[in-house]
Amino acid sequence: MMQSTASQLPGPKECRRLRRTQSLTQNQVAATLGVSIDEVRDWEAGLTTPRGRKGRAYARLLHEWAAHETTRGNGRDWATTRPLTPHQAFDGLYEYCVPALVRQTYLLTGRPGLARESVERAFQLAWQRWPEVAVDRDPPSWVRAAAHDWALSPWHRFRPRHRRPDAPADPAAQALLKALLTLPPIHRRTLVLHDGAGLGLPETAAETEASTPATAARLQRARETLSGLVPDQAAPEVLPDRLAELATSVRLRAARPPAVRAVGEHRARRRIQTAVVFTAAVVGATALTLHVAADHYERPVPEGTAILDLPPRVALGPLSAQQQRLRLLLKKQAHRGPARLVPQAR
Repeated sequence: MMQSTASQLPGPKECRRLRRTQSLTQNQVAATLGVSIDEVRDWEAGLTTPRGRKGRAYARLLHEWAAHETTRGNGRDWATTRPLTPHQAFDGLYEYCVPALVRQTYLLTGRPGLARESVERAFQLAWQRWPEVAVDRDPPSWVRAAAHDWALSPWHRFRPRHRRPDAPADPAAQALLKALLTLPPIHRRTLVLHDGAGLGLPETAAETEASTPATAARLQRARETLSGLVPDQAAPEVLPDRLAELATSVRLRAARPPAVRAVGEHRARRRIQTAVVFTAAVVGATALTLHVAADHYERPVPEGTAILDLPPRVALGPLSAQQQRLRLLLKKQAHRGPARLVPQAR
């Protein structure tokens, strides 16, 4: 990626990519080196090459970024320098990915709270599936995909606190954020991955699970839409820096790795307990059904078949002498007495 001699610089495209991996804007790089932003733009565009003190400082900064990327997880050399415990490997992945990932997720949602929640949820899921994530070819991409999926979930529209985005103070940043949120989610994600995260077209296509031509068409459509809404910020050579400035215009923080791991373990325990209770309920219901259900088949009785073995119908027995006298008395006195009404013929 870079030569060991600090005076030798990579190409302009690699300089831009290394800066974006650190989630830095050209203004921040210029302030760090003590130069103007126009000089940084010319270096990254390949128009000029820094010389003398500026060149050595710029090369040293690029070398530090490249070393940081190699030793802390670029997908190919992840966790290969020395054996680490699962906690150390997870914490290293978290500290490497979180600063840039929270900003990317903010570009997708426009809501700082949802951006932080999405990243933390993604890492909680990564810790629950750490044996799978640890051997993945590109753990940062695994976590990024999980965070983006959670951030773009349509169910967030029903949550009152996430209905309205938090606009930055700068009017230009507000206009760009509003234009981004008008894009369809898949176009917005493609734009953020390619122009915001600095991924190439094939990597963006793989992460969005689309073909390279379809991804190129989505990217072109997103840029055309932004050009109609914010033409001064949507040029391909300007848009990545504008996205970086927008992502750094709000204060974004995430929880510490131990807290994320603890929440992930707690969620996993609750999920296991819920599964055990549900399984026990299903087993109990099945056992009760087997106990009370019929254990053999009985044919229905055909119509007209005589039914045998039924108890005889109970009939009234003979009246006693006292009951017979009472019946005769009632018959003789049926129409007497003030409480009786006798119908009369008309």
